[in-house]
Amino acid sequence: MDSIRLQFPILDREINKRKLVYLDNAATVQKPLVVLKSIQDYYRLHNANVHRGVHTLSQEASALYEEARKKVQHFINAESDQEIIFTKGTTDGINTVAFCLGENYFSAGDEIILSTHEHHSNIVPWQMLAQRKGIQIKVIPMDDHLNLDMNAFEKLITSSTKLIAITHVSNTLGIQNPIEEIISMAHAKSIPVMIDAAQSAPHMKVDVQDLDADFLVFSGHKMYAPTGIGVLYMKRKWIDTLLPYQGGGGIIKTVSFENTEYVDGALKFEAGTPNIEGAIALGAAIDFMQSIGMENIHQHEKNLHDYVLDKLLQSPQISVYGNSDKKAGVISFNVEGVHPFDVGTLLDKMGVCVRTGHHCTQPLMAKLGVQGTVRVSFAVYNTKEEADIFIYSLQKAIEMLC
Repeated sequence: MDSIRLQFPILDREINKRKLVYLDNAATVQKPLVVLKSIQDYYRLHNANVHRGVHTLSQEASALYEEARKKVQHFINAESDQEIIFTKGTTDGINTVAFCLGENYFSAGDEIILSTHEHHSNIVPWQMLAQRKGIQIKVIPMDDHLNLDMNAFEKLITSSTKLIAITHVSNTLGIQNPIEEIISMAHAKSIPVMIDAAQSAPHMKVDVQDLDADFLVFSGHKMYAPTGIGVLYMKRKWIDTLLPYQGGGGIIKTVSFENTEYVDGALKFEAGTPNIEGAIALGAAIDFMQSIGMENIHQHEKNLHDYVLDKLLQSPQISVYGNSDKKAGVISFNVEGVHPFDVGTLLDKMGVCVRTGHHCTQPLMAKLGVQGTVRVSFAVYNTKEEADIFIYSLQKAIEMLC
């Protein structure tokens, strides 16, 4: 743990004269020195546009960029690196899928199935598509434990269902959804599935071939890489079938004023100059995570989650949302009679960073009957000592507010 924490100099900061305890990792994680160095090295030594030039710097930059694509391929066990498309992040990836499918796949009267757990990023693009194409959105409800109701899900599938778009792990509740079962049921009826893996890829092993996902998206900034870089995995048959999301340089074989012929593979969906340093840094972040081991990361975060959850459940003033055997390191809760913003503000005064609000899941909040929650979320650099500081600080905040 000492060697891991040394990679994150920001953890040495003080907030309001208190040691920083950063527990807002589901929003974004801090960046290790190896990732920061990869960005600096790119600009110091290799800065050039990719796939454009024959000179040495361009060839070096292109090699580093494509090496990062291969690292992502192996990280999620894609069949080919040409199924890995670099994006701005999860939101950009979902919008890409929504637009591309909307062009030549959906027709009026078709249906899309989402779930109550979805982040706004996996709701709004489909609403926009529904308005353009005249399609219907259906939503998988939750059971009494806030898990998805799989019996209800099965009944939602009809002959008009053309896509299921669902989060792997709820960013608010931390509940891991039964993605394997959902994909199996969907594929039995030849329905493609898009997975929002923003909250799973940083915390557990994700294998797209084992899942048999058609599309899968995640963000770099939640897995120790910079903001503005993400990944869209697209199964090869869809890469070959769908038209590009955007037009421009980098995606073409030939262009005339009469016609354009597109390149094959991932570059077909990467118009313009990409976030080169972001992709390279994502590769460095993957190296960092794999040097620790995804199973080790998952187990460490689970231990912290279970320890904090046990402490929270001992307080009669605290309500915790989400009860599941399969969870990521996320806990959402409220203090009875206290607005979550007030809890978060007092915790910040004591150096503890948590997230408060609706977490971009307003439909879920409406089902819970609350305006928002306090959310704590863990990363590989968090410690039991920090968990104790959080619990102590929360108790002090409750004493002050109640």
